[in-house]
Amino acid sequence: MLKAKDIMTEAVITVHPETGIVEAAKLILENHFNGLPVVDEHNRLVGIITQDDLITQQKEIPLPSFFILLDAAIPLKSDKKIEKELQKITAISVKEAMTHNPKTVGPETSLEDIATLMVKNNIHTLPVLDQGKLVGVIGKEDVLQTLMPRSDKKD
Repeated sequence: MLKAKDIMTEAVITVHPETGIVEAAKLILENHFNGLPVVDEHNRLVGIITQDDLITQQKEIPLPSFFILLDAAIPLKSDKKIEKELQKITAISVKEAMTHNPKTVGPETSLEDIATLMVKNNIHTLPVLDQGKLVGVIGKEDVLQTLMPRSDKKD
């Protein structure tokens, strides 16, 4: 049974919270990644910046929606949710646009559990942590490659 350690990419390209949005986008595009782990100065995972996070910057600024009931304006979205969207749209650094506390797996996580987590949560990039340390990353392409016949088989 394949595990995370068997399919993960160990040479992980990371960014820091202070990295600029343009630089992060360039790294994602040049390397054909869906996302990049965000690490602090001690190389601990603090988030992930994904294509979706970057695409959010091209969204329309959300205008709050209200409905009136007995002369009271009731918001349809919470102020925090609107504030979070605005922060991502106007972000200039990774810290402002990244997804905090991303889902992660360990090196011993099974391929089935990885696939389930990715599909269930619409995740394209999964950091692999071993005792809290970033040791690899798994993208959907890594999972798809397991469907291909292995070339190391002998006739």
